[in-house]
Amino acid sequence: MVTATERILRRMKAYEKTIGDLNCVVLDGDEDCTVAVVVCHGYGAPGDDLVPLGAQWAQSLGAASDRVRFVFPYAPHTLAELGMPSARAWWELNMQRLMLAVEARQFAELHVHEPPGLDTARAKLTQTVAEVMAGLVGDTPKLMLGGFSQGAMLSMDVALRGLPTPPDGLLQMSGTLICKPIWEQHAGRLVNTEVLQSHGTADPILPFESAEALRDVLSAEQVPVQFLPFPGPHTIGPEMIASSTDAIARLVASS
Repeated sequence: MVTATERILRRMKAYEKTIGDLNCVVLDGDEDCTVAVVVCHGYGAPGDDLVPLGAQWAQSLGAASDRVRFVFPYAPHTLAELGMPSARAWWELNMQRLMLAVEARQFAELHVHEPPGLDTARAKLTQTVAEVMAGLVGDTPKLMLGGFSQGAMLSMDVALRGLPTPPDGLLQMSGTLICKPIWEQHAGRLVNTEVLQSHGTADPILPFESAEALRDVLSAEQVPVQFLPFPGPHTIGPEMIASSTDAIARLVASS
């Protein structure tokens, strides 16, 4: 039996392509796309982990999805040496240290930490986004950038100090606050970016309090943040899917 996701993927011209230095899965509406949605998976996930989310967006958008190019980059690092051959990472994590810090509720240390490897990941994703945007048509092509977990952290960093122009929309799905002094310095550049931030109140990996801290950093600079808490663990809640679909539709209408 052909699933709904498979039907959408067939209609959306799903293919793999190297864009910049990153391998990507692309879901194309048609050849005249005016909106790009670039979404980064989390630590330990396979590169195509969030492709079904793109199919879900396309199904909800209906005919508007014909003008959207969904791009899902693979993180550059493999975790095969840890016994996870299909798992990827944007930068290496010391999971034991992270869990100990969360258990001890030492959030301040996590918030100011700038992970080794972040600079390289930011440069790679910035290049990929630039090439994706160059392939769009129209006078006012739009960009929705985002990610889940580690991918959310990277997309925030790219939005703040990678791209020459801030994205039109930014999705923060179960992310957290890192690089606090730097992000505070640059947060003001997102005043015209629609930011959607979701987080589970029972998240055992990246604490809900840290999501609130990220929200507060952005709000202090008058960034329009739509904060979407949900009663769940480290995942993507239905509120984010519905709100992000609406946000993508608005970008299509304005492009």
